[in-house]
Amino acid sequence: MADVQQGQSLVPDLNATLNETGTEGNVTAKFVATPQGTALAYGSLVFMALLPIFFGALRSVICASSKNATDMPETITSRDAAKFPIIASCTLFGLYIFFKIFSQEYINLLLSMYFFFLGVLALAHTISPVMNTFFPVNFSIKQYQLLFTQGSGDNKEEILNYEFDSRDIVCLALSSVVGVWYLLKKHWIANNILGLAFALNGVEMLHLNNVPTGCILLGGLFVYDVFWVFGTNVMVTVAKSFEAPIKLVFPQDLLEKGLEANNFAMLGLGDIVIPGIFIALLLRFDISLKKNTRTYFYTSFLAYIFGLGFTIFVMHTYKHAQPALLYLVPSCIGFPVFVAKLKGELTDMFRYQENQEEKKASVESVDETKETELKKDK
Repeated sequence: MADVQQGQSLVPDLNATLNETGTEGNVTAKFVATPQGTALAYGSLVFMALLPIFFGALRSVICASSKNATDMPETITSRDAAKFPIIASCTLFGLYIFFKIFSQEYINLLLSMYFFFLGVLALAHTISPVMNTFFPVNFSIKQYQLLFTQGSGDNKEEILNYEFDSRDIVCLALSSVVGVWYLLKKHWIANNILGLAFALNGVEMLHLNNVPTGCILLGGLFVYDVFWVFGTNVMVTVAKSFEAPIKLVFPQDLLEKGLEANNFAMLGLGDIVIPGIFIALLLRFDISLKKNTRTYFYTSFLAYIFGLGFTIFVMHTYKHAQPALLYLVPSCIGFPVFVAKLKGELTDMFRYQENQEEKKASVESVDETKETELKKDK
């Protein structure tokens, strides 16, 4: 996925290069971050990366047991995991070609509009559980349903069925403020708010069905990340050109320039979501053991911190952008497997299977009951 980089402006100026800022007389000078600025930037990135993983994993447990069709997670199978690096490679190279052929300004305008709508929805879904605690008891709650169907009679096919209430509308309005802020200003704080919402929703809603599938996915993206960062300049070029909240950024010159700082360290959302969904799977495995412990969740969580910290260390040692999954994948898989081997639970870990079929059947049963009741009312 996107690599870890130093000193990139969120909205790069023409002819600006990595770690460079403009000076007088059309002369460019290499930006040198202070040790305090560097420590603050990367410490903040690590902290921000941990938030969606931790809370997304906790919310994935609730999501997995949900009987509401709109909250059902998207399950990744072994076949999906095997195809994902190929699809991601085609998408990445396609974006690279687009940026080479067409105007970067127009492409980013279209992408900004697209991610504006997605970001508003993701943020509304993220803050909804928190906001619900702030609504007064006498707040009027009205239920709404957005239903799109195709055909008629027995051939009617449901395309979209989304249920929401007046509280969700309030959350959507608040999220729209952040979305407009990002759309107009491209401010790094607005970028991070939407990016964190995307990452948390990804960890919450994308579920691996078992540990072998997780190993296939992480292993495939390990090769993908190494190839596109070390083998070509495609990943770095797209990451520098792509103006969308698909990365977390933090300025290394914040202490000098305040909120108007523009020399950023960055971390791609893929380096959060991909390990995050594996860590969330291990939390659900912990719960399935019914031992009232979270051994594998905390082990993999600490492994992620170690892997990300080691990525930053190597990057500063060799002064080159690093594919974070090169270090995150071995640590996030290796540490829990080692602990499972010591505890004699390695077989149980690899046999653990999340059965979504029963959940889907129960949801379909609920939906059929609702349809029957509606027909009776008519």
